Amino acid sequence: MPIIGLGLHVLIALYFAVHAMRSGQNMTWLFILFSFPLLGSVVYFFAIYLPDSRLQQKTKKAMASAARALDPGKELREAQAAFDYTPTAENQMRLATAFLNAGQAEEAAANYEACLAGPFASDPEIRLNAAEAHIESGQFARAIEQLEQVQKTRPEFRAEQVALLLAQSFSQSGRRLEAKAAFESALARFGSFEVKAECLIWALLADEKEIAARLQAEVQRTTDHWNRQTRELNRPMLRRLEAAYEHARQNAAPPPH
Repeated sequence: MPIIGLGLHVLIALYFAVHAMRSGQNMTWLFILFSFPLLGSVVYFFAIYLPDSRLQQKTKKAMASAARALDPGKELREAQAAFDYTPTAENQMRLATAFLNAGQAEEAAANYEACLAGPFASDPEIRLNAAEAHIESGQFARAIEQLEQVQKTRPEFRAEQVALLLAQSFSQSGRRLEAKAAFESALARFGSFEVKAECLIWALLADEKEIAARLQAEVQRTTDHWNRQTRELNRPMLRRLEAAYEHARQNAAPPPH
């Protein structure tokens, strides 16, 4: 039994080692993971894997949405009041996030940009949030600048999310070749369901038939095994996939005589 347990620890450490390499983490993590398989894996899970988890981000967004449904303007009112009373960088970040959650993307982008001009200029979290606000407000060129800056200065920071947002920004701004290269790079580097699904959606909308055909079966195999809770958690993604399939079907239909 101890041998089986030790083997399981090593397999878990190996899984996290692959994640570390794919997400561009410091190679010191490999030493920690294989020198201390159990303890190293626990530390890596809480320090790197969990904060970078898309599931955790979705859960936070769901909780925030529920709170906004009870009192839609509460957080924005409180954040504005806090910033008006004490206009610190921290309060401006809170205000920017409140604007973004309230659907006021332009105001959010302006406040995030102001934060980046201050003491938090090198904070990748703020820069990523600024990019998301720019995307929401249709300012894709500025979003690309922010995302490329994150990749340049902090390549390990939420690497998968940054790569996907950059690919989507290229696509939305009409830079088709760069979008294709960015999606294929993310697919080769990460290969998660999220990346495959986003790449499939782009391929269906961009009429990239070869890429779409390659990914469709893989995505379908995954979603076929989802339970009700997983489907509900990923409902927005499933709706976007169905819309992309419908777009592809309409484009493939022969023109009426």
